[in-house]
Amino acid sequence: MTYNTTADFAKQADADDPLAIFRQQFLIPQHDGKDAVYLCGNSLGLQPKAAERYLKDQLGYWQDKAVEGWFDGDKPWLGYHREVAALVAPIVGAESNEVSVMNSLTVNLHLLLVSFYNPTSKRFKILMEAGAFPSDQYAVESQVKFYDLDPAEAIIELKPRENEHTLRTEDIIEAIETHKDELTLVLFGGINYYTGQVFNMQAITEAAHKAGAYAGFDLAHAAGNVPVQLHNSGVDFACWCSYKYMNSGPGGISGIFVHQKHHNTNFKRFAGWWGYREDKRFLMQPGFDPAVGAEGWQVSTSPVMLLALHKASLDIFEQAGGINVLREKSVKLTGYFEYLIKSINEDLGKEVYQIITPANSDERGCQLSIICRYKPKETFNHLVSKDIIGDWREPDVIRLSPVPLYNSFADVYTAYLGLREAIQIIDI
Repeated sequence: MTYNTTADFAKQADADDPLAIFRQQFLIPQHDGKDAVYLCGNSLGLQPKAAERYLKDQLGYWQDKAVEGWFDGDKPWLGYHREVAALVAPIVGAESNEVSVMNSLTVNLHLLLVSFYNPTSKRFKILMEAGAFPSDQYAVESQVKFYDLDPAEAIIELKPRENEHTLRTEDIIEAIETHKDELTLVLFGGINYYTGQVFNMQAITEAAHKAGAYAGFDLAHAAGNVPVQLHNSGVDFACWCSYKYMNSGPGGISGIFVHQKHHNTNFKRFAGWWGYREDKRFLMQPGFDPAVGAEGWQVSTSPVMLLALHKASLDIFEQAGGINVLREKSVKLTGYFEYLIKSINEDLGKEVYQIITPANSDERGCQLSIICRYKPKETFNHLVSKDIIGDWREPDVIRLSPVPLYNSFADVYTAYLGLREAIQIIDI
C-alpha cells in the first residue's frame, strides 16, 4: 500500500477495506455525541455489541435451569470452557487440547511456574527481559523466593544495548548460551508492553531447548494481536489475558497453553477439582488424577459469565476470517500511522516524535510507542482534549494502537492531525 497525507487517502482506504464492517459490531466510546478515536486496545479492548446478548443468554439458562444448566440444554456449562478454548486455539497457533481458558493471567503464570520452574543446585536461573510488565517481575521474584533463592542471583534480566530501545534476537540467544549450564527457564513476553517489540519466539525456544531449559511466554500483548505458532514453535507453555486485543471485558478470563509433548509428564502442580479427569470427577475420589492436556492445570470451576463475554468477541474473530486476515489489515494500519508520524518529523526537519517500536512489521503488532521529545505530557493531554484515547507511560512515551477489528484509517488520520496540531498548540 502506498500512503499519502491527504484525508482522501484515509477515506478511500476505509471504503476499500473488507473488514471495515466489523467496526459496527463494537461499542465506540462517545464524547459529545461523537465516536472517540479509541487507540488503546493494547490496554483494554472495546465491548462487542453482542456481549450483552451472550451474557443475557447465560443468565437466562441460569434462571430457567439453575443447577441443571451444567448438564442440560444445547450447550451445557460443563463443557462450555472447551467450546471457548477451541476458538482461542487457532488464534495462538495451538491444538485445542493444548489450551485451557481459566483464571486471570498472573494466577495462570504462577500455576505454570509451579510445574515448569523446578530449580536444582545447578540449574536454578530464569532468563527474562528487563522491563517486563511488573506483574511478571513480581511473579518470578516470588517464585524464586519460594525456593529460598536470592532473586538477584537467580533472575537474569536482559537489557537492550546502550542507546537502543529493543532487544536483538542474537543478544537473547547469546545470553542463553552464556548461562546455559545454570538455566532452567527462559521466560519472555510475546510482545514487550512498553516498546511494542515482537520477540522471535521460535528462535528463543530453540535456543532455550538447546541449553536444556524450558521456554515460556506471556502473550498478554500478543494474543489476538499477531499470529503466533505455539505448537509448531515447540513452546513449552504460555499464558495470556483476553481483555486487550481479544475484547473480553475488564479483568476478563485468561488462558494457558501447554504443549502436547508435556501432556503425559508427571508435573508438580497446584491441583483443584476442576482439573481432575472429567469422566471420574464426580466420583469424588482422593488422590488427584489430572485431565489430559491443558485442562489438567485447571483449578476452579469455570466462570460461565466471563466465558460468555469472551466468546462474544471470539466469534467475531472467526467471522472476520481469523487472526491472519486481521493481521493483513493491522500491518497496513500501523504502517500508515508510522508513515504519517514520520511525515511530521520530515516537515519540521527534526525528530519531534521518535517511534521506538521496531520499523520492521514482522517485529511489531498494532502498537506504536512514541517518545515525545518536547513537552510530552502536554502533547498527551492535547490528544485527550481532542477525544483521542491513547495510553501514557512515564516519562515521555505515548502508546497508540490501531486495532483492525474496530479501528479505521480515518481514526489513524485523526490521531495524526492531533499530533500535528499539538506542535502548534503547545508551542513546540
